[in-house]
Amino acid sequence: MSEPVKKRFGVHPDVLKLGFVSFLTDLSSEMIFSVFAIFFTTIAGASSALLGLVEGLADFSASSLNYMAGWLSDRSGKRKVFALAGYGFSTLAKVILLFANSIIGLGLFRVIERLGKGFRGPPRDAWLSAIADKGIRGYSFGVHKALDKAGAVFGPLVAYALLSWYGESAATFKLLFWVALVPAVLSIILLGLIKEQPGVKHQRENMYEAWQTLSAGFKRYLIAAGIFSLAYFSFGFLLLRAYSVGFSMKDVVLLYALFNVAFVIAAPMIGKLGDVIGRTRIIVLGYLVYLVMNLGFVFATTKWEIIALFVIYGIFFSIDEAQSKAFITDIEPERRATAIGVYNFVTGMIYLPASLIAGALWLLHPTVVFMVAACLSLAAIAAFLYLRPARQIMQ
Repeated sequence: MSEPVKKRFGVHPDVLKLGFVSFLTDLSSEMIFSVFAIFFTTIAGASSALLGLVEGLADFSASSLNYMAGWLSDRSGKRKVFALAGYGFSTLAKVILLFANSIIGLGLFRVIERLGKGFRGPPRDAWLSAIADKGIRGYSFGVHKALDKAGAVFGPLVAYALLSWYGESAATFKLLFWVALVPAVLSIILLGLIKEQPGVKHQRENMYEAWQTLSAGFKRYLIAAGIFSLAYFSFGFLLLRAYSVGFSMKDVVLLYALFNVAFVIAAPMIGKLGDVIGRTRIIVLGYLVYLVMNLGFVFATTKWEIIALFVIYGIFFSIDEAQSKAFITDIEPERRATAIGVYNFVTGMIYLPASLIAGALWLLHPTVVFMVAACLSLAAIAAFLYLRPARQIMQ
């Protein structure tokens, strides 16, 4: 009989290792994404409508391979090989950015890089759920996501330092893109050293059969999540809103870092709260926080209000990113990678029209975007409470 694994910081040590892999990847990615919206529209000269198209396509590409990746992972019982492929693809895609000299090239990078994110997510999250005890599953996901987003804190700070030292020129951005490649490579090396945690094989199922076997509770949750996804426009629009209120390009980067600091602090605490009160209440809380945040952006006119709203958004994102996955693994214990893949695929499909709609509404008036999002959040809360996706499990 094997000896019990000694926990570190209250979680399985592999949770921390996977968290550090995500930390390095996010350090790399967020150095780029923290400046991308402003760089794309201000330096490269693209319109806000085109930004909405690119961001929507990026969200779609991040989700397009999710179902396939989750299905392949559950079918083979393998987690590590698919996670490695996803991280590796994202790293290779960043090389495109080093040679992109046009709006089309920048858009292609943004879309292709997200394909790797989509492929690694479901196998990695299923891996996490397998090594996390049910009683601390929300906390384990919260710790992982906190480490993940810690990279998103330092990434924008590195970008801010480079822009401050060398100026907001095309040459500085090129240097930033080169620096961002280093931690991405290190993340792949670290992941390769972590011991595999295989799942149960379901070798004879095709993708349609895998969908048929998913629980009714999960499919009910998918309806509420789909409604909410219509409100889930690109983060780039929040950065543009801050820019319109009077924040400089460098200050916008700091706001992005602040959002991630709020995420890192909130994620483990929200995870513990979900383990105690049940993740159904946490999901509803997330939708409610997002509703309040959008109403705030409708009426915000000062910098301190924008700062407070970015903190609130960090709290919401810590719920949505970590606890939605923990909730799915609760209601779908047999085919976790497949369920997470389906969830990411369906919501990602909806992100594309959501960002396109947001881009069009922005041209009418920026506050219209946030008002519509608030209304859709309210509709998602109503749908979730009516459908009660977790009624078949004990909270």
